[in-house]
Amino acid sequence: MTLFNDNTDINCRAAFIGQRINLKAFERATRLTESPFVIKAGQNGYAVLFRYGVVVMFGLSDAEETNFLQDIAEHVYMPFDHPDYEDGIAFAAPDKAESVHPEYIRIKEWNLDYIQLIAEVLAKSAVLTHYEHEIGATFDQIEVLATDMKKGGWPKGRHARKLLKHNGMTLSIQRKMVGQVEIAGKPELLWEKPNYEPLYVRIEDEYEIEERHTALKDKLELVHQTAETMLSLLQERRTYHVEWYITLLIVLEVILGLYDKFGH
Repeated sequence: MTLFNDNTDINCRAAFIGQRINLKAFERATRLTESPFVIKAGQNGYAVLFRYGVVVMFGLSDAEETNFLQDIAEHVYMPFDHPDYEDGIAFAAPDKAESVHPEYIRIKEWNLDYIQLIAEVLAKSAVLTHYEHEIGATFDQIEVLATDMKKGGWPKGRHARKLLKHNGMTLSIQRKMVGQVEIAGKPELLWEKPNYEPLYVRIEDEYEIEERHTALKDKLELVHQTAETMLSLLQERRTYHVEWYITLLIVLEVILGLYDKFGH
């Protein structure tokens, strides 16, 4: 079926709104597809819902987007205070070849396959944007810890909780990207309809999905290694102090023993 008129610019917007969307809440809605989950939204638009917390909206006005996000808010687990977005424009031109440009994506026709295809890339891009911001803030905090360590020679004990938090954050992001979003994975649609793969690859290239994913993995690994190194140094420092305490206790015990033996 034709979803939008040909040669009409359609706004496509992905919003990473929370840690998870409960798709079971939409079982009574008219689902056009299930993987990914496509439903009608607004007056003449569509929305693609991803379990990992992203919704991609097609052909919705600003007011319709706001209303739609408010309507589904109760089904979002751990919503973000400030969602991250990825925008695009697409239109169908049956008499022209598919192409991808910085300003727009041109497809052959508006059908559910193309909607799913575009949504997959925009959703991944929104997730990457969110974690790029998060890892950027973490880098700033790690820099402060490294500066303190440079001045004092050892990381401070009060930093241990922050370092554990950073380690937990990196593991959480890696689990999300690999186990849920599958940033590096190929959408299910392409296994069934490989003729869409060339366009999918071009859209991914335009949004630099692979390059950004690689850069984010490298940053996560660096944060993890830095936190592990500092935690190891903290442990060594504590072990060093404990050894000195034990030595002092032994010396004190010897002195008390000598005093008891010769002091009187």
